[in-house]
Order: sequence, then C-alpha cells, then structure tokens
Amino acid sequence: MVSCCGQPVFKRSATSSVGESHSPLEITPHKAGNGARTITCADRHCPKCQSLARAKWLEKRQAELLQCEYFHVVFTLPAQLATLALQNKRQMYALLFRATAETLQSIAADPKHLGAQIGFFCILHTWGQTLHAHPHLHCVVPGGGISRDGSRWVSCRRRRFFLPVEVLSCRFRNLYIRYLKKIYAAGKLRFSGQLQHLSSPASFARYLAPLRRRKWVVYAKAPFGGPEKVLDYLGRYTHRVAISNHRLQALTEGQVTFAYKDYKHEHQHKLMTLSADEFLRRFLLHVLPDGFQRIRHYGLLSNRHRAENLARCRELLSMPALIPQPQQNYRERYQQLTGHDLLLCPRCVQGHMLRIGLLSVGAGEGWDSS
Repeated sequence: MVSCCGQPVFKRSATSSVGESHSPLEITPHKAGNGARTITCADRHCPKCQSLARAKWLEKRQAELLQCEYFHVVFTLPAQLATLALQNKRQMYALLFRATAETLQSIAADPKHLGAQIGFFCILHTWGQTLHAHPHLHCVVPGGGISRDGSRWVSCRRRRFFLPVEVLSCRFRNLYIRYLKKIYAAGKLRFSGQLQHLSSPASFARYLAPLRRRKWVVYAKAPFGGPEKVLDYLGRYTHRVAISNHRLQALTEGQVTFAYKDYKHEHQHKLMTLSADEFLRRFLLHVLPDGFQRIRHYGLLSNRHRAENLARCRELLSMPALIPQPQQNYRERYQQLTGHDLLLCPRCVQGHMLRIGLLSVGAGEGWDSS
C-alpha cells in the first residue's frame, strides 16, 4: 500500500479498488520505452491516494470560513487507553469524538466562559511520529459563536485565549470515563491477550482508577490569526495517514528507514530503522474500521443546519455575501488548490498521462496490461 500504489502494474483485480465506484487506469506513452500503466487503490489509508480527497474537502471548507480568529485544540487519550482502543477501535474512537464534542460545546455554552453556541470540526489521528498508537483529535474552532438568544456574535473574551485548558481537560476526562463505563456495562467492549483480565468488572474498575486521578492532555495551540491561514494549515492535517511517502528514506535488506521528529528532544529530526514486518505492523495499527468517519462536524457546523447557521454567522459578522464560483472538473480544482497537475507524468515530470480506461469495482476479471 505504501510503496506500490501508483506504480506500474501488469495484472490487478479491479475488486481491490476501495471506496470509489471506479479506479482510473492511466498510461504514460510519451516517453520512449515507457508504456507502463498505473492504477490507484483509492483506499483512504494509502498515502498516495488522498490528494484529491483532500483538495475536494478543502474547497468545501473554503466557502465556510468566517471572518474571525480560529483556534486549534487537541484532545489526547492516555496511553493506557490507547492500548485498549486498539482492540475496540470503533467504540473507543467514537467515544473520543463524543466526549470531545460535548466538552467543547458545554464549556463554551457556560456564561462564565463564552456563553455561546459554537461550531467546529474534529479530525482523528491515531499515530505518533514513530507510528505507535497515539489517538488524538485535532479540533479547529472559530473564536466565537452565536449568543443564546441568536441576536449577536460573541467573541472570545481574550484575543489569544479560547477556553481554559484545565477546565476542558477535567470535563473531557470525566465524560470519557463515564461513557466508557457505560459501554463496558453494555458488553460492547472486547478483551484479548494481555487485556483479557479486564473482562472482570473488578479488574476493569482497578484499570480505570488511576485514570481518574491523572490529568488528561488537552493542548490549545496559538490562534491561526485569521481565516486566510486556516486552509494552509488544514491541508497538513486533513486526510493524513500514519506516514507520508516523503518520510520514507530507504528499504534495504528487509529494513525500512524513515524520518521522524523527536518532540522530547527539542523537535530534533532523526531517522529510525525497523524491520519491514515491524514497520507494516505499526502502519496497520492505524487502519480504521470500515465506514468509520474520521472527520466530523459539530454545533453550528453540523451537517443538518450548517447552511442556515453559517448564513446567520456571516450576517452577524457583517461579512459580504458569497459569490458562486464557476464549476471546474476535479483536475482543475486540484491544480488550483495545490499547484500540482494530476496528469503530469510521475516518472519524467514533463509529459502528461492519458486516460485509457476505467476499472469498475466488483468486476470479475482484472485488467491485463500485457
């Protein structure tokens, strides 16, 4: 998945395409001796197949930006729960979204802090720099919201301060543990291997006890400084996978070397070498359950009433009306947003690829390029 997608193929089953109704098959015939065909897997965990999805998503978000500051808040599960989450990804990652959303909305609604209804979106990342399990949510929040009576826009009381981190941390911890106990009591968690003993209620209670006393990490970064900087930032965080290809340095004698940033030692850039098996094991820790949504919108930005809420926000902020943009095909949109041409040959970086066919998902036979 990491190194093969987009490379020349000879026979490939069309049923291996994931998440799209068709997978493009393209050829680069312009270079002498280069008639290789390439196919994309379209899997959301593939580092080579997320550029277009990211471009489409960013284009939609661009139309929703408000003329106010934006804040970045990160909610992290403790390492002890990260281990349990690997055996219960769907349940525990869903709780991470739920507890985070309720934390932000309830604290923001409190008149002591903001006293307003806010909107935001959350992006799930499950990895650290060395690909170990590290579940956390990146939340992007406008610096204000609509007053409870809907009559005015309420901005953050201090310019570079969104909501108190200690209050967010305490509420987040309490909510997550409460919901975790509920799904445990409902029998929705499974335990295997070294965690098998947690099937006993007494053992599970002892497992949670230290977590109640620990301070959970909630990190509020400095504000973006305005909507013009938001999209540049989001392009680095949305649709990311466990590791991007530019960090892969070498594959020699069954050993994979990749670059990482050591946050514990002044953000130094270092290299790590793992066996191919261990590298793949770590990478696969971050494959999400089928259909699990890793980007979710809440509050004013929730899907049901997003258009009406955004229209009201623009009115309260005295923003000009949106001007409809001319329709573009996905290649033109992507090039406009990223500066990269999707049809540019990845080998010679000069000529352009030609579409020669579409492979339908579910087709019984693979494409034979011989």
